[in-house]
Amino acid sequence: MVFTLLYYLSDYLAGIAGPFRLLSSYIFLAGLGTALGAIVTWWMLPRCWHYLPVDRGREYAIDAEKSIGKPISAGALFIPMFIIISLLVVPFDWKFLEILLCVTTAMIVGYLDDRAQDGWSEYTLGAIDLVLAFLASMAICQLADFVIWLPLLKDTVTIPPFLFILGATPLIWISINATNCSDGVDGLSASLSAISMLFLGGTLYVIVGHADIASYLLVPHYEQGADWAILSFVLLGCLAGYLWHNSYPSAVLMGDSGSRPIGLMLGVLVLACGNPFLILVVAFVVLVNGATGLVKVALLRFFKIGIFSNIRYPLHDHVRHNMGWSNTQVLVRFMIIQAVGTPLLMVLLLKIR
Repeated sequence: MVFTLLYYLSDYLAGIAGPFRLLSSYIFLAGLGTALGAIVTWWMLPRCWHYLPVDRGREYAIDAEKSIGKPISAGALFIPMFIIISLLVVPFDWKFLEILLCVTTAMIVGYLDDRAQDGWSEYTLGAIDLVLAFLASMAICQLADFVIWLPLLKDTVTIPPFLFILGATPLIWISINATNCSDGVDGLSASLSAISMLFLGGTLYVIVGHADIASYLLVPHYEQGADWAILSFVLLGCLAGYLWHNSYPSAVLMGDSGSRPIGLMLGVLVLACGNPFLILVVAFVVLVNGATGLVKVALLRFFKIGIFSNIRYPLHDHVRHNMGWSNTQVLVRFMIIQAVGTPLLMVLLLKIR
């Protein structure tokens, strides 16, 4: 039997008072997890951020001097809350525990990088991200065949575990680093990630987690879709609590200890939906903002090929420096693009099949 701690308690408490039966409801657990994540993070951050390292500025970043002296690495505070609340409300399964261990490791690595005087080298961080992406990929498929659905194909596709891991590992790696690169404007990375979590949670709960709707839309039904959805909504709540204090002008910054585990969860939840192309739907602004810069640097550094030479990356630096956008304009406009574009792309992804 699969249960959460609260679900388990509901069997005993329901005999005392009927409303305790709500503890066995997935919708209630998702709502409770979201609310707890938001409230606990909102309450805890200002009481604990004086223990965090402070920002020392970043070379070449636009307006980096404005962040100097602010507490950084807030992820070291709200990611543990995400993990604890998830253990409380998400139905227990070893794969979820394995994923949360990867999230914890990503947070610790990010925290150590945040507090290091000169930061860790790009190659060291990239290698660690690759290992975590590999381990998370194994946790998702549990080294068993995995059923996926793809654009332009009406039928589902069953792929062996080695092929799933081969494709999932770079997807998660890109997700980690694109999310990290987007963390350069107050509220931007967290807001875009929160929108992604909202749509991913809805997809996992309403579409692939619902047998009838999945059958109607010709997508596979995943029995644990609702379980994954609760994870997504808990992280959404924690991001909301963090954004209360990170809104412009920010009082605290998430740092690598927040952006790296968030990016890891973004990639993991996309894969839990069963369609790797979904990352282009729910996080296309994150990818355009951050991942395109990774491609530009990689081509130039390893192959001496220069592309987008007139565009500064991350893209949020380009629109601020070259187009004169304010931080608020960057945040609001990027959010509008993602919030409006995601449902349109989602409809196309589902109906084009």
